[in-house]
Amino acid sequence: MPDPSLYLFILIVILAVGFGIVNGFNDAANAIAPAIGTRALSPRNALIIAVIANMAGAATGTLVAKTIGKGILVPEAITYLTVIAALASIIIWGTLATYSGLPISLHHGFIAGLAAAGIAVVGSKAVVWDVMQRILAAVGIAPLLGFAGGFAVMVCLYWVFRRSAPDKMRRIFSRLQFLTTAFMAYSHGKNDGQMPIGVITMALVIFYQDASLWDRLSILDPNLWWVIVIPALAISAGTAMGGWRVIKTVGMRVTTLRPVHGFAAQASAATVIEVASHGAFIGHWGIPVSTTHCISASIMGVGATKRLSAVRWGIAGDIIIAWILTFPICGGLGYLFAWLLHLLF
Repeated sequence: MPDPSLYLFILIVILAVGFGIVNGFNDAANAIAPAIGTRALSPRNALIIAVIANMAGAATGTLVAKTIGKGILVPEAITYLTVIAALASIIIWGTLATYSGLPISLHHGFIAGLAAAGIAVVGSKAVVWDVMQRILAAVGIAPLLGFAGGFAVMVCLYWVFRRSAPDKMRRIFSRLQFLTTAFMAYSHGKNDGQMPIGVITMALVIFYQDASLWDRLSILDPNLWWVIVIPALAISAGTAMGGWRVIKTVGMRVTTLRPVHGFAAQASAATVIEVASHGAFIGHWGIPVSTTHCISASIMGVGATKRLSAVRWGIAGDIIIAWILTFPICGGLGYLFAWLLHLLF
């Protein structure tokens, strides 16, 4: 009779792929909404760029995957059931949010679900609070950096091009948005794309009882390359599906964007995400930050350079409420699912 743990391992891989698809589906807006909102790129071209760059980002670097997989919970709290509970919670909430046109942080939703699932099993000692505090600090810091970066870059561009004709600026920055769209998609894959990679590696460590897999995790490893390639394909597939309700919210409803605004927002947000992915905020850990938070805040920042009323703060408020609700909803679902699973199994 096959080992029952094999079935749980396979289920986690399937759920991790689903998580990657939902992530790309919701977060597609992060990469392409500004370019579509400014009409610098057609939806088709924006999606093609995002799919390729997202996959490249997800396939390179493993710092964020390691933070997700072994930085949130203590080893004894990492079980098949806690991982399944966390995945189920974020897939449900991510799907509902995408359908409602709300950009959310799937990163933080999964982390909340995983932490709550661990607490349901072994209590508060399940969470590595030192790492969690740094992640929670970044929840506030990253959007502030995104807003300030978007505002500052936009002010600088206004000054540098203050004597340029509007048509010239439109042509220049429409072309430059090809680059910033690719940069934004790449940084998204480098950060968000690492989540399902971390999840599958967690499952492998549990299955083989071999923590050294974390040190060997690489696309060049002949036995582990698929752990990186499959999630990269999943998040790219989700991006290719688009998340048109979310794209409309981020790219068209928060503020009116021109190519120069889209360029400034994407460049500043992608820079914050890339720095976080390389662990610059917390030493050797790659910090999971929300691409949704960063790009939405950057768009608000560039909009505010025109005048504060240029930002539709009602829409911005709805986005912020969705960010805040993500934590208790995913945490509550993660705790409930873990409790039920441990009762059943």
